[in-house]
Amino acid sequence: MCGIVAYLGNAQAKEILLSGLARLEYRGYDSAGLAVMQETAGAGAVVEPSGEQSNEAKRRRTSSGHRISVVKRAGKVSDQSAACSTDNSAGTLGIAHTRWATHGPPNDKNAHPHISHDGLLAVVHNGIVENFTSLRAELQRKGYVMRSDTDTELIAHLITDVRKAKWMPLEEAVRQALSQVTGAFGLAVIAADEPDLLIGARRGSPLILGIGADEYILASDASAVVERTKQVSYLNDGEMVVIHRTEGYQIKTLENVKLIREVQLLELSLQEIQKGSYKHFMLKEIMEQPEVLQNCMRGRLLPDEGVIKMAGIEQHLPRILAARRLIVVACGTSWHAGLVGEYLIETLARVPVEVEYASEFRYRRPILGKDDVFIAISQSGETADTLAALQLAKQKGCLCLGVVNTVGSSISRETDGGIYLHAGPEIGVASTKAFTAQVLTLTMLALKLAGERGELSPDELKAKLHACSRLPNLVRRVLETQSQVVQMARTYRYASNFLYLGRGFSFPVALEGALKLKEISYIHAEGYPAAEMKHGPIALIDAFMPVVVIAPRSDTNYMKLLSNIEEVLARNGSVIAITDEGNCDLDDKCDFVIKMPEVEEFLVPLLAGDCL
Repeated sequence: MCGIVAYLGNAQAKEILLSGLARLEYRGYDSAGLAVMQETAGAGAVVEPSGEQSNEAKRRRTSSGHRISVVKRAGKVSDQSAACSTDNSAGTLGIAHTRWATHGPPNDKNAHPHISHDGLLAVVHNGIVENFTSLRAELQRKGYVMRSDTDTELIAHLITDVRKAKWMPLEEAVRQALSQVTGAFGLAVIAADEPDLLIGARRGSPLILGIGADEYILASDASAVVERTKQVSYLNDGEMVVIHRTEGYQIKTLENVKLIREVQLLELSLQEIQKGSYKHFMLKEIMEQPEVLQNCMRGRLLPDEGVIKMAGIEQHLPRILAARRLIVVACGTSWHAGLVGEYLIETLARVPVEVEYASEFRYRRPILGKDDVFIAISQSGETADTLAALQLAKQKGCLCLGVVNTVGSSISRETDGGIYLHAGPEIGVASTKAFTAQVLTLTMLALKLAGERGELSPDELKAKLHACSRLPNLVRRVLETQSQVVQMARTYRYASNFLYLGRGFSFPVALEGALKLKEISYIHAEGYPAAEMKHGPIALIDAFMPVVVIAPRSDTNYMKLLSNIEEVLARNGSVIAITDEGNCDLDDKCDFVIKMPEVEEFLVPLLAGDCL
């Protein structure tokens, strides 16, 4: 998950870029780098890399009196800071990047920024150039030497090639070059012959412009902006921003149509993106979940009145209630939350729901119509596949709703309505509190629809809302099992495979538990419906394969889950059970039993998910 930060202003760019990169570390990366525009006494050579330049390039360099200084390498941002401490590059314009390898392994040469063939231009880029192979072959045929394995380097050469035939302003060259690129990009470009100019562009990869006092910060994430300013403007797909030191900025389409874009106030504080007293961000975000639940319900869940208020969907409620079906589209953790939502909405409100992987949905020919309601779920609101699926649904006339966490994100702007999670910024790589907020939001939506459709009586609805209102305190009790979880981790630290099992509402939670273990520990894990264990996975179970079983007594299939546990034990498997407080059925059978407060079945995912 790459990150971009770029700066143009009056301050020294290097420290601002390094600070921005540090704010982006949570996204995960394998290399990092930065490029700073330096003023020279006369003609100068780019610090990295060297290469032959044309006479025209040399002429432009001589006349500009600027060069681009680059420091980049595989490893952590702290390695960049150490390298930059011995680098004397000073300048007030620069670009920086954290890379997650796609084209080419993580090493120094493949780290961003990438320099053009003539050394005058530097690019950082998120996304993938899909026509990489054909572009690379064409540029090599023209004599361009590739110094890396990346697709990003091609963009730098491509811009240079456009300017080579007939010199043109950088803005126009970027526009023409990007017209030849197929795929996704969020990028920032600087050029030594236009040393007061910063250009950004996006298609399928987010960019946000921070507007400060005589300075601008361009970034892929608000966390890299908030330290300098809270005044921001969001770029939409197919747009570019041209930032000039003295003339300000202009947002345009890639077809050169000028746009007027409202400046917004960033709803994020510096304190929210700091670890505080916690050892790491993921632990902080796990422990924040009770407050997240409270914030998600605040002003919406009114148990004494038996009412759920969701301002973002109220005006669309008649169409939602008349819908033929709800189509939930998401990726990863959000897909798992959507699957919980399917169980909830169909069980409580009796409305048909389909849950789709966005990456598959967008590439097939789904049958969509005006009587369908499309729901896009995304923590960031910028997930490229989900955004593309949303755009397809809009073309087909669906009512499009969003369940997102980030205010001002692309999905929140492109949907007809929706629901914000109010989970606060999620810095940890693995989603924790956002998953909890997504599941709670879908629970409230299911209850609202059930009440509106008469599937729950007013008294039944009121009772369920009161049950929801107790969740923050119940989750606090779950989080008190932390010491038991640490003991389990020590016991199973050498395990190389895990199996997670659940039924009904708990099955998606099993999928999410397996995903978390893979993401965080790099241990192979799979989630299954418990009844499907016998259709293949059971062959793998032995003493060295721990099996996590979500088995609350409120589960309508509780007795069947007990049978599934017996099947595991018969193969000498090690069982970790998650069940209710007061349930002693599993104490003598399982190696570990994590107990959570007893709740109605529809609320189990919100507690079991915290146990995992």
